[in-house]
Amino acid sequence: MVKYWQIFYTNFISNILGYGGGPATIPLLQHEVVDKYGWFTNQEFSELVALGNALPGPIATKMAAYVGYDQGGILGAVIGIFASVAPSLILLIALLGILFKFKDSPRVKKLTQIIRPTIAVLLGVMTVEFFFDSYIDVGMFHTIILIIAGYYFLEVKRISPAFVVLGALIYGAVFLGS
Repeated sequence: MVKYWQIFYTNFISNILGYGGGPATIPLLQHEVVDKYGWFTNQEFSELVALGNALPGPIATKMAAYVGYDQGGILGAVIGIFASVAPSLILLIALLGILFKFKDSPRVKKLTQIIRPTIAVLLGVMTVEFFFDSYIDVGMFHTIILIIAGYYFLEVKRISPAFVVLGALIYGAVFLGS
């Protein structure tokens, strides 16, 4: 029962504090599942993020479902998904009237301008951690090949991230498999 509460709390707190949507919740979820509970390593979490980005739909719910399923089976996945959407649902219902009243407020717009760079910095820090974990695990050569190939296929060729992640997984299986 405690594990289900932890799954709920982890996803709820990450999503209630993750202003700006799914990408903003990633560093918060990482802190909970890697640093606080130790359910995943940084490497495993980076793979979870890659998988979440490759699949269609909101990343926060996909990650919540995976974390919940990994820790508590199907019931854990359901709890994780509910916990990831509950903050938005509660706040939407409770604050809908206020939202319409102040949506064009200069203060609200200023708050959004302040928060966006903070989210970018958190995502940047997480990216640097993933880079160093990759460098330590597979070496600089493979890390650089994957970065260059990922950039080329995503930005130049405009290939779907799902296929780029699949290609990276195949590369890892062929060249880095144990």
